[in-house]
Amino acid sequence: MRLVARPIVWVVWALLAFFFVNLAGIVFSVVVNSFGDDWFSTWLPKAWTLHYWVDAWHLYDLATVLRVTLVVSLAVVVIAALVGVPAAYVLARREFPGKRLVMLVFLLPVMVPPIAYGIPLATAMYKFNTLLHLEIAHSVAGVILANLVPAIPFVVLTMTPFIEQIDPKVEAAARMCGASTRRIFTRVLFPLLIPGVLAASILVLVRTIGMFELTYLVSSGPSETLVVKIYDSMSGAGIRAQQQTDAMAVVYLATMLVLLVIALRFVNPTQLVTRVAEEREK
Repeated sequence: MRLVARPIVWVVWALLAFFFVNLAGIVFSVVVNSFGDDWFSTWLPKAWTLHYWVDAWHLYDLATVLRVTLVVSLAVVVIAALVGVPAAYVLARREFPGKRLVMLVFLLPVMVPPIAYGIPLATAMYKFNTLLHLEIAHSVAGVILANLVPAIPFVVLTMTPFIEQIDPKVEAAARMCGASTRRIFTRVLFPLLIPGVLAASILVLVRTIGMFELTYLVSSGPSETLVVKIYDSMSGAGIRAQQQTDAMAVVYLATMLVLLVIALRFVNPTQLVTRVAEEREK
């Protein structure tokens, strides 16, 4: 069996190595091209410059774009945590009719492609703009509301396993000592849930920064985030230097990598996959 299995193992490792080498080559070429001024037939650019970074910063007003991206992401994280953590506690500790149906509702925005519900959501926002004279679509508030649709279920699905791992006897002991529900949650449960809350918050932050479909459908001009600006740079009218787009892509890539490294310190990805698989089997 070892003689049969060994070639398969080597083939798998070779394919993985091939994939990561190509991925590293693509990332390296984007980073180098953002600084290169003349790069055609040589291994490295003949000249190096920073003026493409400066041009991209001023042309796309990246200071405002990064501020909007940060405001949207942090607002989504805070609201999703405030709503999702109590909801996850109820699902983890209470049994009630229709619980599986509720879990299915929370699973749908995570499993279904965002474009599937993003178009009806954007259409509803545009109708509110027309009927109620509210500036929901094309505003920062509209972008936040759209990103909350997948963010809250993601927090619920992330936090439920963390809450289930806490022994209910801890809460019972606190109640016997005279602690109120609020004190139990703030003094007993919340300190134990801090790793889970941090993990869910960072993962939601990563998802929100990278959420293109929903943000693109409901944003415009001042409410566009970095990922939408990169798309505008690629598909917009006019002739632009590719190095400007690459410079923005490097900023986006660096931001995502830092957040992912931080997230992996608090959460085990296999835990989330196992949770989703269990709910799908139910």
